[in-house]
Amino acid sequence: MSSDSPSASSPASAPAGAPLQLVWLRTDLRVHDNTALSQAAARGPVVAVVTPCLAQWVEHGHGANKLDFLRRGLHVLQQALAGYHIPLKVLDCDTFAEVPEALAALCDELGAQALHFNDEYAVNERERDRRVRERLAGGDVRLHRYTDMLAFTPGELLTGKGDYYGVFTPFSKRWHKEVDSRRLALNEAPEVQATPRDAQGREIHGDAIPPLPETLKGEPATALDAELWPAGEEAAQERLERFLTFRARRYHEQRDIPATRGTSELSPYLALGMISARQCYAAVLAENGSLADGDVGLTSWVNELIWREFYQHILVGFPRVNRHRPFQRHTEALQWRDDDAGFAAWCEGRTGYPIVDAAMRQLVQTGWMHNRLRMVTAMFLTKHLLIDWRRGEAFFMTHLVDGELGANNGGWQWAASTGTDAAPYFRIFNPTTQGQRFDKDGEFIASMVPELAELPAKRRHQPSADDCQQTGYPRPIVDHKAARQRALDTFKALSKSE
Repeated sequence: MSSDSPSASSPASAPAGAPLQLVWLRTDLRVHDNTALSQAAARGPVVAVVTPCLAQWVEHGHGANKLDFLRRGLHVLQQALAGYHIPLKVLDCDTFAEVPEALAALCDELGAQALHFNDEYAVNERERDRRVRERLAGGDVRLHRYTDMLAFTPGELLTGKGDYYGVFTPFSKRWHKEVDSRRLALNEAPEVQATPRDAQGREIHGDAIPPLPETLKGEPATALDAELWPAGEEAAQERLERFLTFRARRYHEQRDIPATRGTSELSPYLALGMISARQCYAAVLAENGSLADGDVGLTSWVNELIWREFYQHILVGFPRVNRHRPFQRHTEALQWRDDDAGFAAWCEGRTGYPIVDAAMRQLVQTGWMHNRLRMVTAMFLTKHLLIDWRRGEAFFMTHLVDGELGANNGGWQWAASTGTDAAPYFRIFNPTTQGQRFDKDGEFIASMVPELAELPAKRRHQPSADDCQQTGYPRPIVDHKAARQRALDTFKALSKSE
């Protein structure tokens, strides 16, 4: 076995009689602008393979919303690949540990002489890939791996001291300085090929996509209506086009307004690679001519895409965050509260703070939450209730259709003041004023907390005791001023103990 550099060069045409190429698809469920697929197709006839490992995903806390989106995405991908006569094989592996042997056996069965895949960066995925490389070492199968989801391979962008960046702004400035057209160039789609054959000359056909596991940890036990999040790269491209046409140029103004569809809503598609960041950058360049200057709405959105890349670099440079550890080491000693009743109220959207409850109900009902509200709800749990951020991170992961370790962990640690670019511990959002500022007329609250919909707009943010009694809405489970002081005292005690 030999291993290519993670960065790919321009593909050449496949020579006649070239050996069979196996491309292993993971969180890159698309045909277009897929580095590994493009490179494999340039070298010979291609067979695609997926290893869903649904039991492993469940073990990592993903719920039915994300797993059903994955399953539906695989169906769409299989149909798209079929148009190129590329069969999709499905290996029945429950866990990552089973993958190396299964891939080796498939290579032997098909007579494949090369395995291509795009790198992933969470610690368990990196360990899985290392074992695949070891299993294929010394054999006849060449291994080719590529940087695909990121513009820069982790380790390429380092500080002047040679360290990984732990703060976003200097990382972003360096990203913009170093990025060039080569890194942002889109990969060619494969050409339609003849139906591939195995070593015995038999035609190779795809496999059935497995159903979801019968038992999933936590809630929801069943997935959302598929129409809410249609899967596949065509659906992703349609969302990108609508965003650029109708919302992108006001993104910086509307991204924090939950009653308005001001965001791209592409996060689920980016998380599973049904669209690439390069495709997003290319669309911005076509509209704006620049990623860093020009239209402020478009450049603000690019900034959010770079945040996603930053968090992937963090997974590699600071591996402790993969293992439920805080980025800020000194916060290991924080004294979190055990409050199951408060946690349940937060999960169920009955804290007595309307914007928090509306957001949590949105998460449960739609598998998604507006980014401003992710910050508000996370800070409420970690600061007002002083409940460990890891409990909230896990609850989000169970429900989110876009659940992904880097962004989810990074966002939660930011809110809890334990992470990169962490909010200073004394920054504690007042949920009432956050609602008044970003949901001025209480439209979002009325849509998600219907018991408050009949109240005048201003009272939706802070219903009186009489309002609560008449509507059945709960009174606040904690007083903001007292909770804020408790959080300040707790974090100050931590600072003194350092």
